[in-house]
Amino acid sequence: MAKERVTIQDIADALGISRNTASKALNGISTIPEETRSKVLKKAIELKYKQFAFLESDQLLSKQSGNIALLTANFPNTSHFGSTLLSGLEKRISSEGYNLSFHIVRDVDQASLSLPNNFDVSNVDGIICIELFDMAYSELITSLGVPTIFIDCASTVCFPDFKADILLMENQHSTYQLTRKLIENGYNSFGFIGDYNHCLSFNERWIGFNRALTESGITLDLAKCIVDDDSLFFSKPNWLEERLQHIKELPSAFICANDYIAVSFMKVLKYNNISIPQDVAICGFDNGPESNIVEPHLTTVHIYSNEMGVKAAEMLLSRINDPTQPYQVSHIFTKPTIRESTPHIS
Repeated sequence: MAKERVTIQDIADALGISRNTASKALNGISTIPEETRSKVLKKAIELKYKQFAFLESDQLLSKQSGNIALLTANFPNTSHFGSTLLSGLEKRISSEGYNLSFHIVRDVDQASLSLPNNFDVSNVDGIICIELFDMAYSELITSLGVPTIFIDCASTVCFPDFKADILLMENQHSTYQLTRKLIENGYNSFGFIGDYNHCLSFNERWIGFNRALTESGITLDLAKCIVDDDSLFFSKPNWLEERLQHIKELPSAFICANDYIAVSFMKVLKYNNISIPQDVAICGFDNGPESNIVEPHLTTVHIYSNEMGVKAAEMLLSRINDPTQPYQVSHIFTKPTIRESTPHIS
């Protein structure tokens, strides 16, 4: 029998505390005593709970010579590329004697331009930002004067004015190449699903997609796209289905901003008796676990997540050692991965 998934309740039961207390400790709520938080984190690692499964207890909890803070609006789950990225990142910085602390940036923090309650800037040697795409809040972080790296960032960032290093997966060329492959194999009308202003990575994927169409003389019909504000994708369960009803004529292929959006859209298409890939081909981006589980298996773009984590750590450590060096914008190569959702291409 397969082992059941570890839950917050399992952690709470093992420690003899309430589920609410365990949940608050895992999410960095400042009202939880540090001793309790440490016990909860240690038990989460021991039981291999979700994103803590890749850590060793002495790596996260031991007293180190320095502290690097990870700030995120959405802690990456096991299907997000950031989960594997954190593994490579944590191992690299711990090898240099740094402790990694986690800080959740809530919506109210971003709206009020306030730092998380459990974040003490005076005790931080470096900052890593993941899933922080609000430009005003990003500028608040860079104004602290602490060496900082953003793993992806706001789509409106202006590199010459941005006082932090940026690391991204390669987005534009891989999406361009994937779209070109579809065109070369007879697909002649396209739609894009995703808010291309959600983050810089989504924006670069949008640019690569449009470049392939322009070079091939294909005019993009926005009526075949769903590029609404990102928050609407999660506003209500049937929102995507409602938007699908407004697409009067399906394109021959959809390029989706990531795998999560692609898989969600595939479910909506199937519910409406639209066959994949017979009626429409689908592509994603990330090569998350769900891309190889969904039927048909999803054509996507593979991200070398662990290597990105190591690179992010090395860039930040370099910045800590030499704060005056020019800021860097780096991309880690990605690889298109062809599967059954786009037949007849290679």
